[in-house]
Amino acid sequence: MPKQTVHGFLFTLTGVLSVFCSTSVLAQDPQFSQFYAAPLYLNPAFAGSSQQGRVGLNYRNQWPGVDANFTTMSAFADFYIEDKNSGVGAMITRDYVGLVGLQSISLAFQYAYQLRLTQKLSFRPGFQAAIYQRSINFGRLTFGNQFDPNTGEFIGGDSGEGLSGGNRFFPDLSAGGLFYTPNAWLGFAAHHLTRPNNSLVGEDSNLPIKLSAHAGWKFFFRPGVMGQGVYARKAERSIAPAVQYRKQGPFTQMDVGTYFTFEPIVVGTWYRGIPFKSLNNIINHESIVLLVGMTLKGAKDVLNIGYSYDITISRLGPGTGGSHEISLVYSWPTRNPRKPPKDKLIIPCPDF
Repeated sequence: MPKQTVHGFLFTLTGVLSVFCSTSVLAQDPQFSQFYAAPLYLNPAFAGSSQQGRVGLNYRNQWPGVDANFTTMSAFADFYIEDKNSGVGAMITRDYVGLVGLQSISLAFQYAYQLRLTQKLSFRPGFQAAIYQRSINFGRLTFGNQFDPNTGEFIGGDSGEGLSGGNRFFPDLSAGGLFYTPNAWLGFAAHHLTRPNNSLVGEDSNLPIKLSAHAGWKFFFRPGVMGQGVYARKAERSIAPAVQYRKQGPFTQMDVGTYFTFEPIVVGTWYRGIPFKSLNNIINHESIVLLVGMTLKGAKDVLNIGYSYDITISRLGPGTGGSHEISLVYSWPTRNPRKPPKDKLIIPCPDF
C-alpha cells in the first residue's frame, strides 16, 4: 500500500472519529424504521399511551455488509395511571458502532399527562430525564505510523497518539407533546435540551438538540370479523398515511409512507430521504423501507411482532446489506375492572 493510500485511510478514519467522538456538529442519534414500535424513544409524550401496561423490545442492525455497521437495541416499559390521567415509562437503549468500538448506553424515565381538550381532541405533554454512558475502545484503532510505508503491512507498535479517556457519563433532558383525535395525530419532540458535552477525547463537544415531528391520519373501513360464534369479534381494516421529520445539527431526515392494516396482518412501506435537499452536493436519498407485522390479540392482551428491511438507495449501494429491524411489543390491561372506565380517546397511530 503506497504511503498516500495509508494517509487516505487515516484521513477517512479520522473523519469517522470526528463524526462520532469529538465534533458536536455532526453527532447524530440512532434511528428506528419502526418508530411507532419504539414509542418512548420517539416521544416521551407516548408514555402510557396504550392506556394499559406495555413492554417492548426493538433491535436494529444497520449495514451488516460493512465493518462500520451500527447495532441498536432498546427495551422499554410503560404504564397508564387512570386515576391520575398520567403515564410513566422507563427505557434503556444501547447503540454500538462496530468499526471503532463506539458504544452509547442510556437509561431514561418518562412522564406524560393526558388532557382532554374537547370531545374529540386530546393533548399529552411529556418529559424525559436520562443519563448516558458513552465509551470507545481506543485499542481497536490503528494509525499511519503503525503501517510499513512501502508495503502497507501492519507492523504494530505504539501509535504515539497518546489518546486517553474514552469514557463519559452525562445527564440529559427531553420533552415532547402529542395532539390526537379519533382519526389523526400530530406530535413533536425535542431531545437533548441541555446540549450535554459528549466528547471522548478531552475537548468540549455539545450534543445538538434533536427536533422531530410526526403526524398521520387513519382511514377506517368496514371492519372484518375474526373468530366464530361467541368468539367472533371485529377486525380492523384501515389505511394510515404517516410522516416523520427529524433535524439534528445540519442533518435533516424525513420518512413518508403508509400502513395497511388487515387484522391480524399489517404491512407498510415508506421512503426515507429529502429529495429536494442535498448535503455536500449529494442528494438525500437513503432507503425504501418495507414492513410486515402481526397483531395477536387474546381476551384482553395484545402481542405485536414486526419485521422491517431498509433497502439502501443512497450512494452506499446494496453492498451495505441494508438494515434489518425486529420489534416485539406486549400490552395488557392494568385498570381495576370493577371501576367504570373514564371516557378517553385512544391514539389512532400505528403500532409499528
